[in-house]
This record gives sequence, structure tokens and C-alpha cells, in this order.
Amino acid sequence: MQQITAPALRDRLNDANQPAPLLLDVREPHEYAFCHIEGSLNLPMNTVPARIGELDPDRETVVICHHGMRSASIAGFLGSRDFQKVFNLSGGVEAWAVLVDPAMPRY
Repeated sequence: MQQITAPALRDRLNDANQPAPLLLDVREPHEYAFCHIEGSLNLPMNTVPARIGELDPDRETVVICHHGMRSASIAGFLGSRDFQKVFNLSGGVEAWAVLVDPAMPRY
């Protein structure tokens, strides 16, 4: 499974020469409501298998959770379903808040 750090994701999102990846946030709705990376799609972890048809296996996808454990599980699941461009956000939104956006609420 491929990993991406919060600073590398920030740089990737700021690169106007590449299409933006799908930011797939697999946390629960109440966690997502508290804080999230702008532009991310909230699909709770337990709904991903049933909703996999809504995702594009050819699109670069960065899977996000609180600390990177749930997202790693879903990134592995997607990879096993022929999603070739899947990355796990190492450290999750916690790392994003610490390393990229200190104004983001933390829990």
C-alpha cells in the first residue's frame, strides 16, 4: 500500500498541473463534521464495500481517517479491488492539523 504524508498531499493538491485526487474520508459523520480536509468526500468505512461502485478505480484516491489506521484498511481493500492509484494519508487528519493546517480543530 502506498502512503502519502500530509505535507506531500498539500503539495499535490496545490499542483495545478495535475488533476486533484479524490479525498476519501472514511471516518464517521460526526468526526467529519468536527473537522475535515476541504473538498473531501465522507464515506464511512463500513459503507465503502456497498458503495464501491460510486468510486472510480482509475482516479487517484487518497484515503483519510483520524490517525491512518482505518484508512489503511480501506486503502488495502480498494487495492484488492483493482484500484491502482490508492494512497493512505499517513497520520490522518491529525497529521494534517499538526503539519499543514494548525487552525483545524483536533480531537
